[in-house]
Amino acid sequence: MMATKKAVVLLSGGLDSATVLAIARAEGYECHCLSLDYHQRHIAELQAAKRIAAALGAREHRVVQFNLADFGGSALTDANIAVPETPGEGIPVTYVPARNTIMLSLALAWAEVLGARDIFIGVNALDYSGYPDCREEYIAAFERMANLATKAAVEGHHLKIHAPLIALNKAQIIQRGHALGVDYGLTVSCYQADAAGRACGVCDSCRFRRAGFINAGIPDPTHYRTPSP
Repeated sequence: MMATKKAVVLLSGGLDSATVLAIARAEGYECHCLSLDYHQRHIAELQAAKRIAAALGAREHRVVQFNLADFGGSALTDANIAVPETPGEGIPVTYVPARNTIMLSLALAWAEVLGARDIFIGVNALDYSGYPDCREEYIAAFERMANLATKAAVEGHHLKIHAPLIALNKAQIIQRGHALGVDYGLTVSCYQADAAGRACGVCDSCRFRRAGFINAGIPDPTHYRTPSP
């Protein structure tokens, strides 16, 4: 019998990470999903991650606690910084310092323990807010570091960071996930969703998501606090 391919999949509970989980599963990986409770503005996305992992047949799903609110510096970790509701210039205050680096590092640690050589992350460099840790060169740099820093790689087991959405726009991501059977009604992308997971409809993430469904020609299943215009 062939050995099972194992992968650690970073799962936020949003649209992109759900699509990445579906892609990893379709490529034949046994998926071990990892979410980070970093004391973000709401936990609705973590509840969504649990639903998505179950719906898409993950082997297991773990939530790791890491309190980035101790440092703040982002609208997602500091209640005193408002989430922008109109487009702005530059990197927005919803950027969470070092979040993707921390998440990938935790995924890397778990991958070594599991004997997995593959990590999947749903970063995207087109329809996004300009975060520096969503760029292709960042992913390539982290992969180089991982293959210098780990016992597995030093012993000849090369580690690969997969970012299959990196060059897709939001409509293309939605179309890819739709073809793979992703139920986007289970996902939460909003930066300031309420306790029921309903989206505000006006933050950056909501705007990119709504436009993605329109451009993909697929009905938007997002649960909004107010009716979608």
